[in-house]
This record gives sequence, structure tokens and C-alpha cells, in this order.
Amino acid sequence: MEKFHLGLPQNLHSPLMEEEAEKSSAKHYKKSIFTSLMEATTNSSFKEDTYFVSNLKSSEKKALQELKDKLSTCEEVIANDNNNAASSSMFGVPLLGGNGNDDDDRANVLLLKFLRARDFRVADALNMLLKCLSWRRDFGADNVVDEELVEFKELEGVVAYMQGYDREGHPVCYNAYGVFRDKEMYEKVFGDEEKLKKFLRWRVQVLERGIKLLHFKPGGVNALIQVTDLKDMPKRELRVASNHILSLFQDNYPEMVARKIFINVPWYFSLLYSMFSPFLTQRTKSKFVISKEGNVAETLYKFIRPEDIPVRYGGLSRPNDLQNGPPKPASEFSVKGGEKVNIQIEGIEGGATITWDIVVGGWDLEYSAEFVPTAEGSYTIAVEKPRKIGASEEAIQNSFTSKEAGKLVLSVDNTASRKKKVAAYRYVVRKCSTI
Repeated sequence: MEKFHLGLPQNLHSPLMEEEAEKSSAKHYKKSIFTSLMEATTNSSFKEDTYFVSNLKSSEKKALQELKDKLSTCEEVIANDNNNAASSSMFGVPLLGGNGNDDDDRANVLLLKFLRARDFRVADALNMLLKCLSWRRDFGADNVVDEELVEFKELEGVVAYMQGYDREGHPVCYNAYGVFRDKEMYEKVFGDEEKLKKFLRWRVQVLERGIKLLHFKPGGVNALIQVTDLKDMPKRELRVASNHILSLFQDNYPEMVARKIFINVPWYFSLLYSMFSPFLTQRTKSKFVISKEGNVAETLYKFIRPEDIPVRYGGLSRPNDLQNGPPKPASEFSVKGGEKVNIQIEGIEGGATITWDIVVGGWDLEYSAEFVPTAEGSYTIAVEKPRKIGASEEAIQNSFTSKEAGKLVLSVDNTASRKKKVAAYRYVVRKCSTI
């Protein structure tokens, strides 16, 4: 049976570090707009809908029934009008239910999303719903997931992709547009209106993949998490594309995002936010989480487990991991500034092979691994010699086959830093097979 324990942190503060810390704590300064924005959004009190009709206010129940009645009337008119764009279902959900409790519940979830997006104004919600149905028919949104958009293969897993789930089971969609700083790549994808239309089709395909993972059931997982990486994003060049994406998603995918996490946020984001803020509802702004560069892993760990976070963002998830089933859970720990942590994996038998992954968000510290035999007189083996791991490096993955029984010790030395860092590791021990 596998055994392990996390070594106790060793306090190794230097006098110089303590002096700098005192100076830093003595400083009193006004919070910048950027700092205030980060605190306001990170501490937001957004509460996701449960979609239980029993939890609705009487006015909201009335609005839901009124929307159903109006939609039913529209359906009767539509039956005699082949040019009308409406349809009886969306995302595979029958909008008027009627085929049992499950269908009724799913219809309620979807209709409540449109009502919530229009503050329960029935006429506005109905208008939005009918326009969405029209767009989905014209765009062919129901079948876009099955299309082979080969020209965007190189953007898969780079620009926009679904990967893993958050701690509450929401599918996570990652977005990163830094690759378009390259002018050749930008022209290739956004060079003219026709190319932009194709890109939008691919972007909708990615989103539709995520929506297929939703439950559309009261109390279930009914929205996605969006993580947007703003590092190196060419904001001027992508303004047109960003506006198209924002408009398309707001008009046709109401309440489909439970939280929007912005990472690697540059200082000027606060200026852009102040420009767009008046046009955003308080509910939308309450979903925002802002994380500047250097705090990415710390922010993401609050919402997503490390085994589900891509290695580029301080997690343990690699592109091909899911081919072998659900990811193996990781153990999380933190490394305070001025501390060294030893992780001891004990009970390793002779001839067994141990494979491990370890990551520290924003490394910039020293790491090493050694095997300590149980037998007296045996020598400790340096599996990985002490070395400095840079801040931008990804998770380490390694393996070791022991010739004798013992334990593996992974050391993370953060004594040269004052900053606390989040970290995670996992391992598998395969015993030696005997004939």
C-alpha cells in the first residue's frame, strides 16, 4: 500500500529578508485602480442559479409561465410559416417540455437563462430567444460540432479549447490570443472578412463542445468556466474579432458562463475595464476574477484542481493525459517564503518503479529528488540533483526504479523568496512483477 507524508516546513528566514519585509509592511500607499479592480472582482459574491422553480420568487414564476405561453403561441404561428426561424428545441432541449418531468425541468432551465439575461422582462426574453433560434438555424449551430474545420487544427489546444473541470464540476474553456502577435499568423486567420467568419465558426464549435457537457437540469452543472489568458494579446489588432465574439456569445448563449477568470492581466486592463464597465450588468461583473502575471497558479487553484489545470498555467494536466481516462488526483500543498518542504513517499519495495509529477506555481526556487534506502549502510541516491527551476517552467515528470526498499524524498526549497507559492504532486508506484 502506498504511504506518504508531507515533511514539516523548515523556517529558514534570513535577517536581510526580515529587514526587507519590515520596510515593505511599513509602507502605506493608495491602492491603484488596478489593485482595487483585482480586489473588487476576486472578492465578488456571485451566486449561480440552481434553476429549481420552487426557489423562484412569485414574480419570477409568473414570468416563466408567461414566457411559455407566449412561446407556445409563437409555435402555433410558426407551424404555418416555413420561413420563420424558430424551432421547438435548442441544445437538444425541448423548449416547451411536455414529454415528462425531465423535459419540463430542462426546458425551465433554458428558459430561465433567457429570462435572467433580460431581468425577467418577458417580452425582451422572448425576443432574444426567437432571435437566437433564428441565428442557430442560419448558422447551422446544431451541426457545427461534427464539422472538420481542418484549417484551425494548429489552433486546437492553443487559442481556444475545452480542458478539464473546475472544483464544482463546470467544464473549463481556455482562451489565449497571444499567438496572434505574429503578423503572419494574424493575417492567416483574420486577414479578411471571409477568414474572420471561418474563425468565428471554429470558435462557436469549441463553445458548443463545452455546452454538450452541461446537464440542463435543476441543481446540475448548467454553465461553463472561462479562463482568458491576456498575455501578449495584441489588443488593437484583435479588437474587431473580440467584438464579434463578445456580441455573438452575449446574444446567443445567455447565462452559459458561471465565472470569467482573466489571467496574466496587464496593467492597462483596468483602463479597458473602465471603458466597458458601464455597458456590463452588475451580475456579469460579479462573475469576473482578475489575476495579474505571476499569480496565475494561485488564482486557478482556488477554482480548479491542479490535475485539471494545463501545465502551462502551473498545473499537472498535459494534452494527452485524458486518453487514459480521468486524471489521477493530486495532493496540494503550499510553500511559504523562506521555507523548505520535503515530501516523503515511503514504502517503496525493491525493484518497484515510482513515477511522479510535481509543480510549484511560478517556480523560481530550488528542487531536488533523492532515494533513501531503508537498510542501514546503504547510500542515498541523488535521483535529481538540486537545481534552480525558473518561474516559467512547467511541471516536472520523472520516474525511478529502486534496487532495494526505501523512500523517495522530493525537496522544494523556497528559502530565497518571501512569496508563498501553491504546489501539487502525485505519484504511482508499480511493483516489480514476478514470474
